[in-house]
Amino acid sequence: MEHENITGIELPLFGQICATFSLKEQDARQYSPLTLAYIGDAVYEMIVRTILVERGNAPVNVLHKHASKLVKAEAQADAYHRIKEQLTEEEMSVFRRGRNAKSYTSAKNATIGDYRMATGFEALFGYWYLTGQTERMLTMAKAGMTEDNTCDTKN
Repeated sequence: MEHENITGIELPLFGQICATFSLKEQDARQYSPLTLAYIGDAVYEMIVRTILVERGNAPVNVLHKHASKLVKAEAQADAYHRIKEQLTEEEMSVFRRGRNAKSYTSAKNATIGDYRMATGFEALFGYWYLTGQTERMLTMAKAGMTEDNTCDTKN
């Protein structure tokens, strides 16, 4: 079922959430880079999980294992390197703000460099999501994935 606003135009998920819960949309550039990364982490995870689930029914532990490999800091840092040449100046600014933000959490199984790159990567996804750039976000998600990490649950 497609969700539409009162004008009959389909809204991106963010717009639908704002409309449903009567939330006032904010300028995404006003959010802190860690807030962008916070929502971007969830959005990127949702993209990966959607791909995994739609590629075929599998036990949840297998889905979780594959998702974890794709959303860990090292994989996100690698994905950033694959898309960085395609980013606009504004997107690079969002990435740098996320990468350079002072985080009060530490990387669990990642280098500090990968962790910071992943934070910048997640900030990009938060920015695209909050600005309604769904097509751009999905294009970059796909471009960031390699043939061996395209969410195949058969391995």
